Order: sequence, then structure tokens, then C-alpha cells
Amino acid sequence: MKLRIISVGHKMPAWVEMACADFTKRMPRESTVEIVEIKPEKRAAGNSTENIQLIEAKRILDAAGKDYLIACDERGQEVTTLQLAEKMQYWHTLGRDISIVIGGADGLHASLKQQASWLWGLSKLTLPHAFVRVLLCEQLYRAHSVIQNHPYHRE
Repeated sequence: MKLRIISVGHKMPAWVEMACADFTKRMPRESTVEIVEIKPEKRAAGNSTENIQLIEAKRILDAAGKDYLIACDERGQEVTTLQLAEKMQYWHTLGRDISIVIGGADGLHASLKQQASWLWGLSKLTLPHAFVRVLLCEQLYRAHSVIQNHPYHRE
């Protein structure tokens, strides 16, 4: 199973690249994590938020293909690390790759959220996209460590 973090945005600071690389390299071959950057649509006069979200949603869905789709959304379900580990174990049974989506500055289009198998709420706080990438990489590794009974996560 490949885990893809599909993120609208590019040109992340070096600390983001370093932190994500640190956690993704720890993942085993059967659960690799890949970050896919989606070019954000330009904000121009006459280009509505709705249209921007729609264009970005198409780019996201093209990148995700037939993957099991998870959308990060502030109104989504919040879970503990142990609950995430349970979800990850379930994902392994699907026989599909997993795409976890981070929306652009204007958020995710409603149609994409409707197509997602799960809306994942990372926090009630508004988080910067760079931080969300690092958070996802770390939590995916942490959930994997729980599954493997690795001492990285302590209860």
C-alpha cells in the first residue's frame, strides 16, 4: 500500500522537506509515503473561489486516480493516534493505495469532499499547509509504529 499526501501548493520551506523526509524514510516498503504537489490555481480577477476549488479538485482527483480518498477537513472526524493506527490497519485490507488530500488556500471543493471515503479533522485550529504536511508524515509514521509495537509511541 502506498500512502500519498496530495497537497495543493508547492515551494515549501527547506524545514518542511527535511522533516517530511525524516519520517517518510522510516516507513517500510509496504507502506511508503509519497508527497504529491498540486499546482494551485491562480487567483485572478473574475476567477471565483468556487471555480478555483473546482479546478484544483480536478487536479487532485487526477493525481489520486482510483486510490482510497481521504480529505483533510476542519469539520472532519478527529481521531487519536491509536484510532488512526486502527484505520491504517483497515487500509491495508483494501488492496488499494491511499490518497490523503490537503486543500489549497481556498479549501476543498464540496464535490471532492463528497467523493472522499473519510473526512479527517486534524484539529479545530486552522493550520498552515506546510505544518500539515509534517504533521501527516509524523502521524502516519507514529500510527505505523503502534501497529508494529515499536517504542516510538508511548501511552
